[in-house]
Parts: sequence; C-alpha cells; structure tokens
Amino acid sequence: MIQIILYLLFSLFIFTNSFGQEIGRLRGFVTNSANGEALPFSNVYLEELGSGSSANERGLYLINHIPAGKTYTVKISYVGFLTKTVEVVISPNKITELNVELVPAGVEIQTIEKIGEKTIDRNETDIGLERISVKSLQSLPKSVETDVLRSLQYVAGVRTTGDVTAQYYVRGGTSDQNLVLLNGITIYNPFHALGLFSVVDPEMINSVEFYKGGHSAEFGNRISSVLSVISKDGNKNKLSATASASFLTGKFLFEGPIPNGSFMLTGRKSLSNDVLKNFMNEQNLPIDFYDYSFKVNYSDPNIIKNGRFYLFGFFTNDNLDDKDPLAEDYKWKNDLIGFEWIQIYDVPLYSRLGISTSSFTGKVIPNKSEYKPKTNEIDDMTLKFDFNYVWSSKDELSFGFEFKSINTKLFQTNAQGALSDIEEFAANFSIYGKYKLLRFENFGVDIGSRINLTGLNQNSGLYFEPRLSLTYRVFPFLSLKGSAGLYQQEVATISDENDIITLFEPWTILPDYLEPTRAFHISYGADWYVTEDFLFKYEGYYKETKNLAAVNENKIYDYDPDLLNGDGWSYGSEFTINHVWDRLRTNLSYTLSWTYKEVEDWIYYPNYDSRHTVNIGCNYNLGAGWSANILWTYNTGLPFTPILGYYNKYYPNNFFEVNPGQHSYQSYTVVGDINSKRLTDYHRLDFTLAKKIDFDIIKIELDASIINVYDRKNVFYYERDTGEIVYMLPLLPTASIKVSL
Repeated sequence: MIQIILYLLFSLFIFTNSFGQEIGRLRGFVTNSANGEALPFSNVYLEELGSGSSANERGLYLINHIPAGKTYTVKISYVGFLTKTVEVVISPNKITELNVELVPAGVEIQTIEKIGEKTIDRNETDIGLERISVKSLQSLPKSVETDVLRSLQYVAGVRTTGDVTAQYYVRGGTSDQNLVLLNGITIYNPFHALGLFSVVDPEMINSVEFYKGGHSAEFGNRISSVLSVISKDGNKNKLSATASASFLTGKFLFEGPIPNGSFMLTGRKSLSNDVLKNFMNEQNLPIDFYDYSFKVNYSDPNIIKNGRFYLFGFFTNDNLDDKDPLAEDYKWKNDLIGFEWIQIYDVPLYSRLGISTSSFTGKVIPNKSEYKPKTNEIDDMTLKFDFNYVWSSKDELSFGFEFKSINTKLFQTNAQGALSDIEEFAANFSIYGKYKLLRFENFGVDIGSRINLTGLNQNSGLYFEPRLSLTYRVFPFLSLKGSAGLYQQEVATISDENDIITLFEPWTILPDYLEPTRAFHISYGADWYVTEDFLFKYEGYYKETKNLAAVNENKIYDYDPDLLNGDGWSYGSEFTINHVWDRLRTNLSYTLSWTYKEVEDWIYYPNYDSRHTVNIGCNYNLGAGWSANILWTYNTGLPFTPILGYYNKYYPNNFFEVNPGQHSYQSYTVVGDINSKRLTDYHRLDFTLAKKIDFDIIKIELDASIINVYDRKNVFYYERDTGEIVYMLPLLPTASIKVSL
C-alpha cells in the first residue's frame, strides 16, 4: 500500500517536470568486485556533460536531467580501486540502470584517505561533515587496537579528557549530546572496558559519517553531533573468514553469500588485561568483555523489484568482577535488533523503513566497598520511515516520521546518602521535511525542519527545529559554506563533573520539572583547493545551549531534585590542511575554542575545555606492502578543581556520645572552586609500521605501534586523598595480526 501511494503521488511530479522534455536519468550501485560490498561516496562522472554525482552511504548514485538519445562515456572512480569507463545510451523519459563493479588496485598508492574529500558535487551542503574510511582508521597508531571512537579525537573540533577514555566532546557539547547510530539504531553506551574502547569493531564497518555540527532535519534527539556507522553486508561472491588478535582481544569475521543475498557474523572477546594496567595507573582490573553481531540481507526481484531487506543484531557485555570483597563490581550490556526495508522505485524515489529496539542495562555492585549501589535500564523502541525524491532539476525532497518509545529506570544513592529511584516511560512522535536546492552548479541549499508533535518530556511537545545549510562556490577552487539550526534533546546522563574518572553514566528521560535541553548552532567556513591535491578548510562556530541538565550537587534529602537546569555556550575556529604528494599523505588541524557552563549563577569551564589543539599526521607508502604513520598531538591544559588542603572532620557514630574518641575523626579534602586551575599542556607522538602480505589464498596484515614515543609524562589528575600526581599513558609498544581467507 505504501508503495502504491508513493508511486502515484510522485508519478504526478514526474509528469509535471518531464512533459515535453527529452531527458533521461542514470542510476545504479557501485560495488567492490572482490566481495560485492557497496563503495560509499564513490564518484560517477559523465565526460560529455562535465558533471556527475556521488554515491550515497550504500553505494547508490543518481544522475538527473541528462539529454536523452545519446551515448555517454561514464567514468566511475573510488580511491584504492581501478577507475572504470563504461559507455551507456540514455533513453528518454526513463531511468537507465547501470550497476558497476570496481576492481581493487593491485598497488595501493594511498593507504590512508578521507573519502569524499574531492567529491564532484561541489555544491553539496556538507559543512561540519567528515566521511572517514576504514583504511584511515586502520592506519592510525593504535593504543591497543583500531578503534572508531578514539579516531574521532583527531578530528578538528573534537576533544577528550585523556588517554584512558574513548569518550569525546564535540564543539563544547557534553558526551551525552553525541548520537551514535549503528545501521540507524541508537547505541546508548558505545563503550567497552569502563569507557576505554568502542563497542563497534572496525572489522564490521563499511562507512562512517560524522556530523560535528549543522546536521540536517532527519537527525533528532541529540543537540551536539551524530556518528552514523553502516556495517558491511557480507561477501556476496564467496565464503570468507578473517581472524585477528591484539594484546587485548581476539576477534573473527565470517561472511558469505546466500540465495539472493549475503550474511555477516562477527565476534570479539577480551583475552588479557595486562595491557590495561598502562591505562589504569598499574591497577589490575579484572575486565572481561565481548561483543558479537550478525547481518543478513536479501533481495529478490521476483518478490519486490529493487527492494532490499536487512536483519541486524548487535550484542555487547562487560563484566568487571573483582575478587576483592572490598572492591566494587561493574556490569553492563547493550542489545540491538533492527529490520530495514530499503526500496528503490521506478521513479527517482528512494525510501527506507526501519524498526528497531535498543536496550542498555548497567549496574554498580558495591560489595563491601564505600561505593554506592547504582542500577540503570533504558529500553528504546523506534519506528522510522524516510523517503527521498529527486527532480530532474537535481533538487531533492526528503520527508519522514519517527515514533520512539523509551522506558528508563534509575536507582542510585549519592555521596550524601540521598536516594534516587526514578522510572520514566514516554513516547515521542516527530516528523521532518527538507528541500535541497541543487539545480545550480555553484550554489546549494538544504532547508527544512523537524517538528516534535509529542515529546518525552511534558514541556517538549509541538516544538519546531528549523535548520538551514548552504554552499556557494565562488570560484572552481573556493567554496563558502554556512549552517544554522535549532536542536532539542529529551534524555541525558546523570554524571558528576567532579568525578575525575567517569566509569558509569546512567541515562534518564529529563523529568517534567525541567525544561528539555535546547541548542542553537551557527557555523560558517570555506573549502579552498590550493591545488588538486592540497585542500585548506576553515570552519567557525557558535553554539548556545539552554536548559542544560546538571547534577544537583546539593541534594541531601530523597525528595530533592536530582537535576538542575543550567546553560552553556561555546565558540571557536577550526583549520585543516590535507595534502597528498606522491606517496606521502599529510593531515594537519588546529582548533581554537572556548567553552563555558553556568549552573545556579556560577560560570565555569567544563573539564574538557582546551584553548588550543593541534594534530599533525603523516602517512607514507613505503612500497611492497609497507606503510608508516606518524601522529603528533598537542593541547593546552584541561581545567581541574584544585586541592586546597586537608583537615580532620568529625563524623559522629553515636549522637549521644559524651566523649568522642579519635575513631570518629577522618581526613577530609578541602577543594577550591570548580575547575579553577588547569593542568600542564599535553603532547604525545605515536608511530605505526604496517605490512601487508598476500599469499593469494591467505592475506596477512601485521602492524606495530609505539604510543608516546618520547615518554611524555602527561598529567591525568591529582589524587584527592593524597595529592599524588597520576599520569596518562607512558611509552607503550603494541602490535596486532590479522589473517583473512
């Protein structure tokens, strides 16, 4: 029924736009000939017209408004693959299908690239968007092994609070303001090993899109950034297997064809904790974790022409079971299940129907330690439908709706002994629409809005989130870009900024006594192609956040509110240079930024505010399968709350005690104003050497990394009880091996 309605509706648009015009369209998928996987963001170019298009994240491309009845030379290219040239005849008033398989290049000229940099769609409204290839992830120096969330820390505008965490902060936003999507499904706690690593194994990744600001109307529920990861579909040509091991984990990937489709199965398990001592100040934490996933895709033209179906599951589990009865235990897990139906119609219409569930459960079990018990559960069920229509003028119309029901449970006790026992259930129904004006070669606009018809919070319903993004190409080598928008968020984590190491951040729906968190973003910038292989990018931004959820540090009684409304704002400038010269690839970025928070009339810097950040990376292809990578990172010191001194505080065990004894006195730390001091500057040099060996049947990849080559003693924090300095990662050699059949 949905197909019939949409087909009739947009057939009217086609008739209106095509009547009397001898034009045609070219559409198809670009895939890898070796395994049938999509090649996202590949370029398709018509030589005779001097124009073309880029494929989307699933390898689908569409070129509109082509004069019909002629033969065209089509060039299809993707970095690391041989360019293919095909001749095709465009028929009038219809879509010509052209699916293309690209052959991997025998010799890799570039072993690290950020795909989509030199897209032929120079009017694309993509400010704040980073497209990252799996190869670029794999070539980065590894603290232990390749990690998608840790790699984001080297993107301009992204901050972290240290070597021991994969949590990241984007343009002044808190960590819970970052939306992480795996095949369109929200992951609420995307971390393993108490936040040290990501739960998303890079072996399963096919494409990564990271919006660090200005994300358009199809994305909701977060106000800071969006990380969208699409997994592989599985080898469509043959059964294959990959196994790899590092100092931390062992993992496998098994994939292959099925009738009218393919499958993929992945798994990862922690093997040893010895390497983690370098992250945890030589503490031996009995961390045990695993994750596994599956994906099945099916497409049968005899059932539904151009319809594709996907079933996906992803499951993680972390368990820190300390044998010491005086130490606390931690347990948490994620369970994701999703179904997708992607339909390509005979008209230039593309739709996606997604149904998914995402749940997270976390517990802190204090045993006989001084820690307080904590339990958190969140269950998310989402139904989402999107469609995209492309006119012959190249303009695009996108529309969709999302229904999301969330149930959260939180039980915890704070340091003052006040109890929080919260259970919230609510549903949100939102719609969005946007129009991309792309008919002009040098000018593009993406304008739309998200409308929350009902909200998770009683104060968040019927709220409009207008958004605008535009690009103007002044010269063939220079483009000016900008964006602005409103964003709303109705869930948040309850975390204490005074905690030096945040091991567990419970989620909750914002209570009705608070206003939902809302933010206004504005960003602006320019892309300047100095030469074909030299790109200079600048982006500036300003972000203002209202009703920022903050922990009520003065909660004493159970009935006191757990959260307070605060405000925040941030602004800054980001400069990036990407240069390719023969076999050498260089990336340089510099960020100048300011971030502030205000809670109960007190303005302070959050613990991730850093004024200056520099990243310099160089990758060199040595030939014969060898490559080397160097990465140097620098940032000015992060804020911290200073220790002013100590005194013996009286804790009465018995209020009727007449002559209190010495046992009633304990040492108490006196601290200064929150984040009023800064740590020393941070800098670190990492190095990686990698080798690929191809034995036809078996392929082997070896790499060795040295983290913190010159053993810089970067300060992590000061112990509250003793004032002792705790340092970040010392000089750390690591290695990994990967075998593929």
